[in-house]
Amino acid sequence: MRDEEEATDGPPDPQLHPENSPGFGEEPVGLEDIEVSREDVTIGEADPAELAASDTEPVEDAAEHDLLATLAGDDPIERRRAALALAERDPSDAAIEGLAAAAATDDEPEVRQFAVEALGKLGGDIAAQTARKLLEDPEPWVRAEALVSLDRLDRESHEEAIEGALDDEHHAVRRNAAISLFKLRGEAAKDLLLAQTDDESERVREWAAHLLAGVDDDDARERLAALADSDDSDIVCRTAARAYEADPGAFRRQFSGALDEVDTTLPGEDRLNRRPDL
Repeated sequence: MRDEEEATDGPPDPQLHPENSPGFGEEPVGLEDIEVSREDVTIGEADPAELAASDTEPVEDAAEHDLLATLAGDDPIERRRAALALAERDPSDAAIEGLAAAAATDDEPEVRQFAVEALGKLGGDIAAQTARKLLEDPEPWVRAEALVSLDRLDRESHEEAIEGALDDEHHAVRRNAAISLFKLRGEAAKDLLLAQTDDESERVREWAAHLLAGVDDDDARERLAALADSDDSDIVCRTAARAYEADPGAFRRQFSGALDEVDTTLPGEDRLNRRPDL
């Protein structure tokens, strides 16, 4: 966990602060008094192979043509691993074309997600074109990852497409769009962040409040004060209270790198966009 007082590339996750842990500051009489659940997070069984899909060490010495063959193979977990491994190599036309094909046509949403992530790291016109197309993907976590890639490739050039994602039906896509636009516009993103403080999703409201910490404006501070006092979500209330106390200039300086390098995880998520267990 990141130290809240430490200057980092990204903001600390307010949900991981110890004081936000269920039961903090209480003295339970017995085990039955300890609350350890949260409505939007569940614990289930995970396939070890699924958990290892992001580990590229087993294929780090594989030839590019072998990785491309795996990317077009039958095992979705190995296809995901191959996509990430290709992103760690110097870009080649063959790799970019193979990843673009996987991102656009693979039957498994997670393979499409890994492929567009890899394209964002390799760069180029094909990567940008593919990521923009995937903003219409039926799987929300693919759309969310496509935004990460557009942010990494050139958020200014893709500003219009990123802004259009603010109206997406899924919270992760709306949140990613807001983060990218805040990085691009800084305090000029105030109006969209204020609008997101009324979002139906607790996670979007939480991040809107968090980002408003970087807006040195009376309207922003008034909204943070109101959220801290009256939002239906305790998490949003606490996030708004901390944002109200933050230094706007110092907060904005935290947002300098690619979207997936400055964001932090929420419970149930791996980095920015991995599918949460809701």
